[in-house]
Amino acid sequence: MADAIVRFDRVSFEYGSQKPIIREGSFSVRRGAKFTVMGQNGAGKSTLFQLITGALKPDEGAINIPKGLATATARQVIPREEMPLTVREFFERCFAKKIYDIDPKIDEALEIVNLHAPHDRIIRSFSGGQQARLLLASALIQQPDVLLLDEPTNNLDRAGIEHLTRFLIGYKKTCIVISHDADFLNAFTDGVLYLDVFTKKIEQYAGDYFDVVAQITARIEKENRKNAQLAKEIQEKKDKANVFAHKGGQMRMVAKRMREKAAELEEEKVDVRMEDKTIRPFRIPHQPDLVGEIAAISSLSVMKNHKPVARTVDILLKRNMHLLLSGPNGIGKSTLLETIAGGMAKGVSIAPGVRIGYCRQDFSTLNFEDTVHDALMGVMEHAAEQEMRSSAAGFLITGDMMRMKIGMLSEGQKGLVAFARLVLQKPGLLILDEPTNHINFRHIPVIARALDSYQGAMILVSHMRDFVAHVRIDQVLDLEK
Repeated sequence: MADAIVRFDRVSFEYGSQKPIIREGSFSVRRGAKFTVMGQNGAGKSTLFQLITGALKPDEGAINIPKGLATATARQVIPREEMPLTVREFFERCFAKKIYDIDPKIDEALEIVNLHAPHDRIIRSFSGGQQARLLLASALIQQPDVLLLDEPTNNLDRAGIEHLTRFLIGYKKTCIVISHDADFLNAFTDGVLYLDVFTKKIEQYAGDYFDVVAQITARIEKENRKNAQLAKEIQEKKDKANVFAHKGGQMRMVAKRMREKAAELEEEKVDVRMEDKTIRPFRIPHQPDLVGEIAAISSLSVMKNHKPVARTVDILLKRNMHLLLSGPNGIGKSTLLETIAGGMAKGVSIAPGVRIGYCRQDFSTLNFEDTVHDALMGVMEHAAEQEMRSSAAGFLITGDMMRMKIGMLSEGQKGLVAFARLVLQKPGLLILDEPTNHINFRHIPVIARALDSYQGAMILVSHMRDFVAHVRIDQVLDLEK
């Protein structure tokens, strides 16, 4: 492809001999194109970005990128060590050399993402949605030829997603996006790079997002039909071989040829993609013997013009009551949930003995040094290995994953571990802050059904309207009103 700006030629990469990620991957992206990267959690989507930027080197094959081409990645999350930085220090880290008079460049990048903030403000003081905007701005300030966006809609409110969509539609340079937000992707996608977690191949498709999903589905159905026909022929050959083998003489030679033919047909079977598996339907058991009031909220604090403002409210949560907490990025939703979960929220009371299941949008309730096995066993009231492994399997947590540290997992895999922990914990009060972040879109309807049927008390924050529409909500607390 003459105008290709990124080209992979039979590229292979693995994290040690036991963990291959890509095998002989080939694709090309033309200048100015906008591509989506699809694949199951853990398929290597973020690794692909690191290969494009040069942060990782391929074990085999060639990556062809024009000399002097600038790439920049808007990461999924801001690392913990960068949280104490000021806005200015955060953006200075985007450049290998010191940039003089960087403040106007910061303002220009923040303007694009519709965020206005003092340059001496500390990064940790921003909400999750505001941090998502900072991550995007940190890539844009570098004015790259290739913009790489890793889950850019996570934590963004509806207005933020709409703003980002308009920006990408009008963006003239090359852009490659990892996301599980189907509607967002379909607004601008020219094609898809599909990473198959089982074959380790990279497949390239042209068309918008929904077109490509239809193409993949049609191909799988065709492959399955072919394999079903081959399986029928193979069984017929084997049955005949068994009959002839018992007749002796020349018939034994016929039986041998029949078995050889069956073996040939086995080799003709298409290596069908084990398409992204969906997690099993599940339920989150609620803490037994819950009676009366579980939580009450009489007052809270919201952020207006970067200053806290006190509000009086009257919210009472009993068993089987679901509360949706809404409001724009930066108003204080995550802070409120964190203080409630930690028992530090003024104006909020939790009944004694209530177990709280809390999922933060950045998964920081997980200890990244724990193995997955220890993280799951650690929340069980009565440790039971078999029960733990059975629940984990439903969330696609395999034996290999059990031995891995939480910090080594992809963001999507961390999300599945977080939900497995809730099932094993059996909480009385469920506090969920953007629980669909980083989660494969195939899993989201399953999670919605589980939350819809949860019979404890629940406080939910989510900007994904389609998701919320499938979860029973009994009360809404809009912090903006």
